[in-house]
Amino acid sequence: MKVGLFIDTWYPMVDGVIKVVDNYARRLVNYCDVVVFCPDVGEEKTSAAVPYEVVKCSSLSVLNNDYPAPLSLLDPVFDTKLVRSRIDLVHVHSPFMLGMAGIACSKLRRLPAVATLHSQYRQDFDNNLKYNWSKRVAMSGIMRVFNACDECWAVNGSIKELYESDYGLKSACKVRLNATDHVPVPDAALAAREVDERYGIPSDATVFLFVGRINFIKNIDFAVRALARAKELGLKNFRMLFAGKGQDEDKLAALVQELGLTEEVVMCGLTDKDMLEKLYSRASLFLFPSLYDANSLVQIEAACQGTPAVFLEGARTASTITPGVNGYVCPASEDAYAHAIMDILADKDGYARVSAAARKDLYLSWDDVVRDVYADYLRLLGRN
Repeated sequence: MKVGLFIDTWYPMVDGVIKVVDNYARRLVNYCDVVVFCPDVGEEKTSAAVPYEVVKCSSLSVLNNDYPAPLSLLDPVFDTKLVRSRIDLVHVHSPFMLGMAGIACSKLRRLPAVATLHSQYRQDFDNNLKYNWSKRVAMSGIMRVFNACDECWAVNGSIKELYESDYGLKSACKVRLNATDHVPVPDAALAAREVDERYGIPSDATVFLFVGRINFIKNIDFAVRALARAKELGLKNFRMLFAGKGQDEDKLAALVQELGLTEEVVMCGLTDKDMLEKLYSRASLFLFPSLYDANSLVQIEAACQGTPAVFLEGARTASTITPGVNGYVCPASEDAYAHAIMDILADKDGYARVSAAARKDLYLSWDDVVRDVYADYLRLLGRN
């Protein structure tokens, strides 16, 4: 079997969907041949290390956007490589240019096609498109891709419901949870010392963490304002770490200065996996007030280290947790979020239970997920 994974961005960009595809591909090579079809978005430092084939199309940088636009339809070399790849199954991970290329290939060669529903695309269109007609056209375009698939996999039950009830999904749909390749740090005390030394954090400080794109669409400004409110309420000796890069770094820095949190907020930039695991371990809480994400890998990475996340009510990415059992959910106001943080920290016994349950309930390995993925590929191909 030869599987084609189609995605509309790639390294050196880093986001959850890229990490999902990379983790799929690295493990699928133990079962079958794998090709990742993606855009060329710059020098990929890890290209020599990947154990799977990568076929890239040209791309174009887009003003005020973290992601370049793929140009697969204008790249005859890419088209030739796709046709000659002789894949047996198409797996679409984003429904734009590369996703369309995957579906076209599946129709031309009568291949089974599956798609993973990673995102709440209507939010993107509402934020980036001016006219209602253009939003309708965009939604219609992506749903044509998903409805052309034999099966779709939603990253949680809430996303499945959203696509079926609001987006008009007609294809068969099942829930397939995301996972992580992170492992618990072997020595949490040593990890904490390394983080403290690297980022100048007092050893007795309470640490909060956000990992991901530094983009206000993730509601990170909400987290900063909530911490400013918590400081007014008496929260002392804390640090808020932001690990990641993105288009709103300057805006975030300005907000931090405006709110008088320059001592408390630390911008970590991009870090390697080893240090990222240590950051999760050092943090007491993972602050994730995003209403944009469908199901983020970072909340699973945090759970791996026993670090519970604090979500907002209405966040679809919170649908995999049980509030007060293996994570926290609070009303979508900065004052409520600030009070929730302080209440969580004050209840040490309750926090210990939630921390242990987060690791036990939410930590899921890609090895287990990809084993089941391969079984579904065989089913779609009629081989089991």
